[in-house]
Amino acid sequence: MNSIQRPAVAARTIQVWSDLLCPFAHVAIHRLWETRAKLGLEEVVGFDHHVFPLELFDGPHPRRGTDTEAVGLGQIAPEAGFRVWAQADDLYPHTVLLAAEAVLAAKAQSLRASELLDRALRVGFWLESKSISHRGAILEIASGLDLDRARLTEDLDNGTYRRAVMDDFAISQGEEVKGSPHLFLADGSSEHNPGITVHWEGPWAAGYPVVDSDQPEIFEDLLRRAAQG
Repeated sequence: MNSIQRPAVAARTIQVWSDLLCPFAHVAIHRLWETRAKLGLEEVVGFDHHVFPLELFDGPHPRRGTDTEAVGLGQIAPEAGFRVWAQADDLYPHTVLLAAEAVLAAKAQSLRASELLDRALRVGFWLESKSISHRGAILEIASGLDLDRARLTEDLDNGTYRRAVMDDFAISQGEEVKGSPHLFLADGSSEHNPGITVHWEGPWAAGYPVVDSDQPEIFEDLLRRAAQG
C-alpha cells in the first residue's frame, strides 16, 4: 500500500499531474496558459506540476502512439501546436524521465520557473520535434527561459530531484490521480482530462483517437475557482 500522500493544493494554485508526451496534457496545459492570460490571472493563479510517468506504467513511449494522437488531438486544438515527429527515428525520445525531473528541479526555484520549462519542453517536442530525453536538449531549451540554468544543470547532474519523480510515481499508482492530465484545486475538486471525452478506433498506437466531446470553456471555470483560493 502506498504510504506517500498527494500533497495538498496550495491556495490560488492548480495542481497538474501529467506526462510530457501525453497529447491530452499538451492540450490541457495550452488551454490553462491561454485562459489564464485571457482572464488576467497570470499573477494570481500558479500551476504546480507533478509527474504522472506513463512510461513507468506502460514502457517506453512509442513513436506511432504519439504520431496518431497528434493527428487526432490536432483537429480539436491546432492552436496548441501539433506535428508528427519530423526528425530521424533514432532521435525520438522514448523516455522523458530526465525532462520531468528537470521540471521538478525548476519548481524548487519557483512555480513560475517550472511552468516555463514544462511549457517549453512540451512545445519543443510536440511542435518542434526536439529530442527532450537528452540532457543537452533540455538545457538548451532552458537557456532561453527566466530561470537559473546553472542551478538547474547542477541539480540534474546530481540527480537532486530524481526521488521526487519516483515519489510522484508512487502517488500515481494510487486511486486518487486517474491519469494524465489530472487537475486538482484547493477547494477539493478535480478534473481528469478536463473537457474532453475520447475513444479509440482500432488498437492504441495502430488506430487513432476520436474525440467524442470537447468543452474548452471548462478552463474558465477552473481558473476562476482557483483564483478564489
